[in-house]
Amino acid sequence: MKCVILLCLCATAVLSAPQTKEASEPIPILRQDSQDNGDGSYQYSFETGNGINAEQKGELKKVGDIDAIEVQGQFQYPGENGPIVLTYVADENGFHPMGDHLPTAPPVPAPIQRALEYLATASPPSPPAENVQ
Repeated sequence: MKCVILLCLCATAVLSAPQTKEASEPIPILRQDSQDNGDGSYQYSFETGNGINAEQKGELKKVGDIDAIEVQGQFQYPGENGPIVLTYVADENGFHPMGDHLPTAPPVPAPIQRALEYLATASPPSPPAENVQ
């Protein structure tokens, strides 16, 4: 039992050790803008010295009887194969991210697509007759 506890403590010490080299210089903020318009709308943007940037704007919008904020924005950061860019919209229909790095559904196979098209044009089946005894 003591051996297990000792091994757990050693593993914790090893895993909690810093994973990077020595601390480097702070990353400078090259640009930072922020605006609150007082009517529920806002916008902000920033850019850092290591290639990270983001911008977002939001507007107050009526959805039925409820006030909601609709948000649009994008952010970008350096990746191994070039910059990773994500644009998004968040509104009454949810959060919708868009980016080349996001996975997409595979195309629908042709036979399945034909079957779906056929089913969309077919009339609904008749309900079965009741069996009365």
